[in-house]
Amino acid sequence: VKAAALKVPVEDYLNDRAFSDSDAMIEGAQVYASAGQDGASLWEALNVEVTVERIGHHTFYQLSGNMPRHWHVGMLVSDSENGAEFEAIVREISPSSARLQLLTNYRHHAGVWGVHAHDSRQNFTLNLLMDPEIDLVTIAGNAGTGKTFMTLAAAFQQTLDAKRFERIVFTRAPIPMGEDIGFLPGTEEEKMSPWMGAFHDNMDNLLRNDEGESSWDNGATRQLIGSRVQIRSPSFMRGRTLNDTFLIIDEAQNFTPKQLKSLVTRAGRNTKIVCLGNVGQIDTPYLTANTCGMAAVVERFRDWPHAGHITLKSVERSRLALAAEELL
Repeated sequence: VKAAALKVPVEDYLNDRAFSDSDAMIEGAQVYASAGQDGASLWEALNVEVTVERIGHHTFYQLSGNMPRHWHVGMLVSDSENGAEFEAIVREISPSSARLQLLTNYRHHAGVWGVHAHDSRQNFTLNLLMDPEIDLVTIAGNAGTGKTFMTLAAAFQQTLDAKRFERIVFTRAPIPMGEDIGFLPGTEEEKMSPWMGAFHDNMDNLLRNDEGESSWDNGATRQLIGSRVQIRSPSFMRGRTLNDTFLIIDEAQNFTPKQLKSLVTRAGRNTKIVCLGNVGQIDTPYLTANTCGMAAVVERFRDWPHAGHITLKSVERSRLALAAEELL
């Protein structure tokens, strides 16, 4: 404003920009409405040769020909946003070939800690979260799309049931949306408690039975889950090595690229990191959708075979939340 008043030309600092504009962040999905079951029509449309290979319980499609330029490893290829019959993840990609793997269907019979997918992107999200070959998952989406809900379900499935991880570490940037409320007393976990509303709300929903009653307020349940869940401040994470850990970084859009790098590099042996965020809700001063840590991680890891990204679109919270996202 001051520069405009003085008629001084100004421009954004471009060095740390991950994208040229706010709409350029990859969605992590490509939908072909005419793909058809088993992708038969898709191969004709792409003019590629296909070889099907089954290894154990997994089905792979080896494609030969000119591949779409916008394809990248770790992305979803589907025939529909909702009732898809063909859903696969790109495992390998080159200008002349690609290798796709069919996804597990988490819609009906199979679920993740009682959670079922409602559309193609949610099913892909659960596949990324449960895939042992994927070490880093980034999930973007508007408020109420189920980012934290599905991530916690996958975390508990693999920690309490499958015993793949020993613990869950949940952290987020303690950045206020409005004015700072000031000093918070107590231990590290007690200081972080006011910032963990999303965690407690989702745990309350995850632990509800068919009658709508939640066991989250049960002392024994909290003690069991509390023994496996650690709520940590990002301020004290530097220097740590997290082994056998499912690390959830919530509100990742409020971190700078340097801060998010410090968290991702905490990963030790057998550790999976999930970054959740909405670049439309940034509370950190001087960060934008182009310069935040979430955007940097998505862009830099897009060609790494052990990373996956998806942007969720379907708002599940309520019709009011959906209307607010569209109208405000």
